[in-house]
Amino acid sequence: MKRNTIFGAVLMIAAIVALVATGHLNILLSIFMIGVVICFHEFGHFLLARINGVTVKEFSLGMGPRLVSKKIRGTRWSIKLLPFGGSCLMLGEDEAIQEAAETDAEAAAEEKEKETAEEHDDDEGSFRSKGVWQRISIVFAGPFFNFILAFLLACIILGTIGHDTAYVLRVSDDVVMKTGLQPGDIITSYDNHTIRIGRDLALYENLDGVPEHITITFERDGKTYTGEYDTKLNRRYLCGITYTLNQQNGHLPMKLDAVGGAAAEAGLQAGDIVKKINGVDIATPEEFQAYIQENPLSEKKVVFVVERDGKEGEFTVYPVLSETRELGFEYNINYREKSGVLSVVKYGFIEVEYWMKATVKSLKFLIQGKAKRQDVGGAVRVVSEMSNVVDESYHTDGMLYAFLNLINWAILLSANLGVMNLLPIPALDGGRLLFLLIEAVRGKPVNPKVEGYVTLAGFVLLMLLMVFILFNDITNVFFGVLGAL
Repeated sequence: MKRNTIFGAVLMIAAIVALVATGHLNILLSIFMIGVVICFHEFGHFLLARINGVTVKEFSLGMGPRLVSKKIRGTRWSIKLLPFGGSCLMLGEDEAIQEAAETDAEAAAEEKEKETAEEHDDDEGSFRSKGVWQRISIVFAGPFFNFILAFLLACIILGTIGHDTAYVLRVSDDVVMKTGLQPGDIITSYDNHTIRIGRDLALYENLDGVPEHITITFERDGKTYTGEYDTKLNRRYLCGITYTLNQQNGHLPMKLDAVGGAAAEAGLQAGDIVKKINGVDIATPEEFQAYIQENPLSEKKVVFVVERDGKEGEFTVYPVLSETRELGFEYNINYREKSGVLSVVKYGFIEVEYWMKATVKSLKFLIQGKAKRQDVGGAVRVVSEMSNVVDESYHTDGMLYAFLNLINWAILLSANLGVMNLLPIPALDGGRLLFLLIEAVRGKPVNPKVEGYVTLAGFVLLMLLMVFILFNDITNVFFGVLGAL
């Protein structure tokens, strides 16, 4: 084992020990889960490559310098320093990029002559020697395996706690009169959208907005009802926080479930516990709600005192005027129904479809300029938020729900990775598929130089985007924590 490899192994072990010793095992688990998602993607490429007779030069777990590697039947199996990510390097596939991506310079130099000889002697095992539809299947397999992983993980959650429904909690008098909707009903259709799980309704409401006129269909005691009504325009100042009221006269603290808008810009974060608002002590969500009812928000500043990680900090928020339409009823997407094996499989597919749809609609939301810089996050932010959710659920609900929350994040990431990789962007699987489909239609490949230049340009832009996202993560996650308290 070379000196740099030994140093890398010691560094990784030290980092793991430090995370465990300081009680941050949740961060390690989050990084590991991201690695699983990415490696499953690469395994899809690997499996279809082998099925189609393509030689896989290296399959690696992790990124960076190799810690352990062994060549078996023409494939080098490696474990690398950084415990997330992975790669599947195939013979004859973007050789220049592969050489540039090689992180172990010494190993690359040692094997260069051998691999050059293998490439000449093994043309049948080259990626480029295969038919266009074989290459399409190999490239498409990565994103497809992400959807398979999301489905399998979804079945674990569904089999444990069931699927969520749009369970109605409260209904305004106007909506009751016009539709007959009552608490306890289940929404099955909204504005011509089929609602199969409760989060469907939340997705349409939050990303599409509430329309002026709504048609809803709901179930009650096995019967189906349909009603129509006009929504009300609501003009009010908002801080951008959401919270949950205590049930059955509970005394849980005023904790922020989600933060956005003016509150996010001021530095408030999900999980913060509100202690005071404008100097008035706040103990529960009910007290906070009562204060807001007596002192409606305006353009004037609102001073929050919150507790975070055992420390108190003060944040000044300037509410923003918002014009929105009221849905007219409240629903609970945390209400779940358990069912049999066939239903678990059915809702497993529905779960994957939901996350694919959520990813596409979120991208549209971002492209339309409706999202702010603070709303964009990358790997650092994902690890931060995932670890926070796992840690919080462990302390409040126990190990089972911490595990389920970790799996739920993995479903989101896996479906997101699958969709993003299918976008026709150079340097991603979708960009490669686009060139392959053009080849299939034309009957001959695109000029390699043109494809190379386009892919290189896409790669550079992708790297710039990653740098921006990393910078955004650092400012949002680290500076937000350090500068707030």
